[in-house]
Amino acid sequence: MKTDIQIAQEAKIKPISQIAEKLGIKDYIPFGHYKAKINAATPNPNPNPTAKIILVTAISPTPAGEGKTTTTIGLGDAMQRLGENAVICLREPSLGPVFGMKGGATGGGYAQVIPMEDINLHFTGDLHAITTANNLLAAMLDNHIQQGNALNLDPRQITFKRAMDMNDRQLRKIISGIGGKANGTPREDGFDITAASEVMATFCLSENVEDLKKNLASIVVGYTYKGEPVTAGQLNAQGAMTALLKEAFLPNLVQTLEGTPAIIHGGPFANIAHGCNTVAATRLSMGLGDYVITEAGFGADLGAEKFLNIKCRRMGIAPSAVVLVATIRALKYHGGCEKENLGKENLSALEKGIPNLTRHIENIKNFGLPCVVAINNFPTDTAAEVEFAKNTVSAMGAVCVLSEVFAKGGEGGIELAHAVIKAAKEPSALKFSYELDQPIKTKIEALAKGIYRAAEVSFSAEAASQIRKLEKFGNLPVCMAKTQYSFSDDPKKLGAPKDFVITIKQVRLSAGAGFVVALAGDIMTMPGLPKVPSAEQIDVDNNGVIDGLF
Repeated sequence: MKTDIQIAQEAKIKPISQIAEKLGIKDYIPFGHYKAKINAATPNPNPNPTAKIILVTAISPTPAGEGKTTTTIGLGDAMQRLGENAVICLREPSLGPVFGMKGGATGGGYAQVIPMEDINLHFTGDLHAITTANNLLAAMLDNHIQQGNALNLDPRQITFKRAMDMNDRQLRKIISGIGGKANGTPREDGFDITAASEVMATFCLSENVEDLKKNLASIVVGYTYKGEPVTAGQLNAQGAMTALLKEAFLPNLVQTLEGTPAIIHGGPFANIAHGCNTVAATRLSMGLGDYVITEAGFGADLGAEKFLNIKCRRMGIAPSAVVLVATIRALKYHGGCEKENLGKENLSALEKGIPNLTRHIENIKNFGLPCVVAINNFPTDTAAEVEFAKNTVSAMGAVCVLSEVFAKGGEGGIELAHAVIKAAKEPSALKFSYELDQPIKTKIEALAKGIYRAAEVSFSAEAASQIRKLEKFGNLPVCMAKTQYSFSDDPKKLGAPKDFVITIKQVRLSAGAGFVVALAGDIMTMPGLPKVPSAEQIDVDNNGVIDGLF
């Protein structure tokens, strides 16, 4: 059986000029033969205000895999086969997961975006630019303190962290500025992974370069000795930061194995950030296609919830349908089946694990949106298991289809495409989980109890104090940061747990992005590498051919 990278390297890739021509794009900057930057400010010759957004999400992730990105890409290829004008809109991979354990973000099997190696590694340098802009602000902040501290910043109340696009637990908490007066003011410091940084979230939620500069200026970097917030704008950092991000802010154009256009831009994590591609890329895609097929990271309780409550609210848009991806293997894992036994038929484990799927369906329906369940097919799935899953989903009034895009590409997604097109024509009205003018605690409780089904929300003394301080920043949505593996804040509580307590340990302001972040349980904003990182398997030969990248 061929690996993902072997399939990608054997693909007949088209010059990017042909992909741009297919979309009617004339103003683009080639990055080699197969990638390009699009001028998102260029008026689209065929504006399409009726473009339908299809959101692809998934059940709570497991080591067994779900295939959300694979399904998104395969669905786009299937729609192209049906003659539909579909544009795929994805996030950029972070090097942290690529070299860690999760892998890349380019799909798999015969449903991939290419050039796979480029996209999963440095791509067009966007994440490096975001990292650099973030660290420029950090440097200007500490330099301001060193050069007299005219803004009276309290070094004990610095809230802005440095960033790096790599998993490195050693950098979570550090002491910086040691070694004498010339080296700065000693203080507690730390790093976030770039995908979890406020600059990344700000980048992704800005409409244009002018909006980006305004939002960057709003980032609160710390507080004065009197407790007053100090912003990046007060440090005069926003202009230089925007200059570093000017090229990165242009959306990236690539293609699938079947030549379907794919716009890939921005890369926030969904467990510790909002998990959606950029507003700029989504707007652009809505002007280029009749269907915009996009995804939100991790399970629907994280990425989809944030897409709907944060991004849709910000943009004034709503999906026409939601695709919820599941696998029989993952559902059995949620039902207690050991990973090594997932290839064997086990209807008992499936029955115990399928409530994870049904709870996600309930949530999507509570948002007022049509739901199509895509069972991402594995060769080990038995007819009895698939039938059980389909019957359970049908009993809830949702459509369930078998997706074979991994093995067959677009051809394996035809049934799914038909179901999605039909669902997108159904009447729907997006309902948010909370109102923006509600108190922060109320909004957190609405998510914890309404989406996760927590019985109670516990706030640490630190979190309660932070919430009191943040209420004055206005009516902001909440971005929950919690484990992706469970509806709860405990990664070991699989399936559909009930009667648990969500513990909010910290609440942080992301003024540039326009939301507050509530950290639940033991979630980390700088991940670590696993015992055997994927990086150990990656190599390159004398001809420059990369091996071991999935």
